[in-house]
Amino acid sequence: MTQGDAIVVKGKATPRGRFPHIKRAGDFLFVSGTSSRRPDNSFAGVEVDAMGTTNLDIRAQTRAVIENIGDILREAGAELTDLVEISTFLVNMNDFAGYNAVYGEFFDFEGPTRTTVAVHQLPHPHLLIEIKAVAYHPQSPRQQP
Repeated sequence: MTQGDAIVVKGKATPRGRFPHIKRAGDFLFVSGTSSRRPDNSFAGVEVDAMGTTNLDIRAQTRAVIENIGDILREAGAELTDLVEISTFLVNMNDFAGYNAVYGEFFDFEGPTRTTVAVHQLPHPHLLIEIKAVAYHPQSPRQQP
């Protein structure tokens, strides 16, 4: 991935608009808002029973979002450890504790800076969380323009 490259990652959910999963700007990688959506358009952390009752699980969604970001970063040669900033959007701040617990499985005080805000809604009613991220991953000399 070289300067200015933008990638839509094969095997991940296709963006619901005309934007990439990730874009490089110098030594920084910018990951678009990422959800728990799978390539088949289903969502991790969502169960609908035979009666149509929906159960949304913030822990499962958070784990899937962070794993999706990890997959996207790997496509650009980076890892979760390269993250320097995360912005999280929660539909309900009552989900903060569950989100925070799972987040702590991936990151500690050496991890990225973080901002978490409440939003009115996300692009699908089953989504409880979306995360966008910035990573610092210097280009190798052969990738430099």
